[in-house]
Amino acid sequence: MAGRTTTDRITIPFSGPGAGTAPLTWGQKTILRDMEETGWTHNSSGAHQLPHGTTVEAVAASLRALVGRYPALRLRLGTDADGQACQVVSGAGEIDLEVVNLADDTEPADVGKYVDDLCYTWMVTPFDPYREWSLRMAVIRHRDVSLYRVLTVGHLVADGAAVLRLVADLRTGRSTRDEPPSVGPLELGRSEQTPESRRISDRAVRYWETRLRSIPPQTFGARQTPRLGKRYRHGRFDSPAAHLAVLAIAERTRTDTSRVLLAVLATAIGRATGVPRLTTKVVVSNRFRPGLADAVATLSQDSVLSVELDGTVDDVIARACQASTAAWLHAYYDPDQLEDLRTRLDRERGCPARVTCRINDRRAARPNAGVVRSAGVTTERIHARAAETSLVWEGDLDESCDQLFVAIEDRPGTVYLQGIFDLACFTEEQAERLLRGVEEVAVAAAFDPVTPTGVG
Repeated sequence: MAGRTTTDRITIPFSGPGAGTAPLTWGQKTILRDMEETGWTHNSSGAHQLPHGTTVEAVAASLRALVGRYPALRLRLGTDADGQACQVVSGAGEIDLEVVNLADDTEPADVGKYVDDLCYTWMVTPFDPYREWSLRMAVIRHRDVSLYRVLTVGHLVADGAAVLRLVADLRTGRSTRDEPPSVGPLELGRSEQTPESRRISDRAVRYWETRLRSIPPQTFGARQTPRLGKRYRHGRFDSPAAHLAVLAIAERTRTDTSRVLLAVLATAIGRATGVPRLTTKVVVSNRFRPGLADAVATLSQDSVLSVELDGTVDDVIARACQASTAAWLHAYYDPDQLEDLRTRLDRERGCPARVTCRINDRRAARPNAGVVRSAGVTTERIHARAAETSLVWEGDLDESCDQLFVAIEDRPGTVYLQGIFDLACFTEEQAERLLRGVEEVAVAAAFDPVTPTGVG
């Protein structure tokens, strides 16, 4: 990129309803602990092309309206009278909009690279939740034309579903005069202190106890290979063939694709590791609970489930259906209460034990029954897409709190997985066998109800 690129900041005043303080929500406690344990920011970051003729003033107005409309975007952390962290929503304040003017001689490919680099930089740059608003926005201009809006939102104030709502509002131009969501972060934090919510948490923690009492110290055993430095291998697996096979299984078993993918993943994990019974954490969105569907907040929490992996793939699917339903119903709880349970169980068993496998289905748009029925998947179609499968290793990470983390990403027409493997307990061959095994299991079971798992 030649020439001179400049960056300016416009300070935008805002105001909005819902100011006050409240205890942290359970979702906020969860993500703060997760960020501390993993070292990841968990920021959501992306770029959106602007309509031709969009002015900087229009982008600034949309930012002002967005922050004014949603109390979560005016939220920072504070300290209550007992010295504990709490949430503080401001009624007014200021936020910066970055205006990037790329050099006139910037090539189109370099414009895209600049945008991608800024998205990544902001994604990995943590917010200071006590001092900063958990929102960054920039407008990228080239030759006096506004091309892109870059938006980064901290997970403390908005999970993936909430970010999609924010992006939709920016695109439609919703204003502060529109009716605000019924549940804001302060209302949510207060409601979780009520006796009814405490009973929900009590039930969830009792469920966790049934799954945690007999677990081994780590899901996949102790370290097998000493490894210095970066020991967590990060890979991306992309399989259109597995996607078609999962649709075929969902249609054949009258099951949704989330449960099918969970069962297929569990089977692939069992094949690669020899674990006959998988206990894993699963990330659950609590938006199915009354009044929370449209909340701009962070509502995702871990739950836990166990699945026996012997028999057929269809057997595992049936078990995964039952286990996942129970897990989803017990994913709303006070993380402090769960930590007290873990401490007690560690003391009773005489050693610490943790579930160190985690699966996160991040797809916002999951194929519904109609899509599955109309897919018209055939064996020929599946095999025709097999050549498109790819596995790319992105490098190694410094730390992770899990031995295995698998994310199912939101990519249409494919099963797109991100995997992070602890190479102190997985070999590189096991890691590759596990990811490729997802396609192998799905394709084998697509039209065969008696496909053996090969586990146990």
